Amino acid sequence: MEEKHYTQLLSADELTFHVEACALNSRESQKVLYSSFYGYAMAICDRYVNNQDDALEILNDGFLKIFKEIHHYKPAYKDVISSFKGWLRKIMVYTAIDHFRKYQKHQLVASLDDVVYHVPAVSDEAINKLSYDEIIRAVQDLSPGYRAVFNLFVIEEFSHEEIAGHLGISIGTSKSNLSKARRQLQKILFKQNITSIAKNAV
Repeated sequence: MEEKHYTQLLSADELTFHVEACALNSRESQKVLYSSFYGYAMAICDRYVNNQDDALEILNDGFLKIFKEIHHYKPAYKDVISSFKGWLRKIMVYTAIDHFRKYQKHQLVASLDDVVYHVPAVSDEAINKLSYDEIIRAVQDLSPGYRAVFNLFVIEEFSHEEIAGHLGISIGTSKSNLSKARRQLQKILFKQNITSIAKNAV
């Protein structure tokens, strides 16, 4: 799945300067990094929840971790900006996992609709032809447990073993939730398509 790219306004030198200043607890540089990477970070957080308040909570918790740990940060490779974005992304994903474990793990997984739809199999190729926004909107409508596993497996490319360890579930549950997530996603996309056709017919 091709992800949107959110560009920040900082050059590599400016980013390096503000990262070093943040390591010295510069509030001004913290504000600069927060505003510069807000869009990129929010796009990550949005995938794990279905409302703006929860996404913002994950984002703010993630930035608190970033500012707390930034004195340990070292670019992983020569591309300074991509390296920082990769580090930020990892922290946001793990913060989203923490959020899931705290609020969602013990909630019952919402059942699929009782209405039976005769949905033809949707291949990965067909899903790939949908826009990123369409996919993300559908993913946000998944049940919490399905959404977490789908994001981690399909987008972050975690293994089922890694997902099981992070979410505190069994490997079998991870595999089962991924399969159910794909089926639920098909239903959601099917209904979205039907709604779109109905609106265009009016």
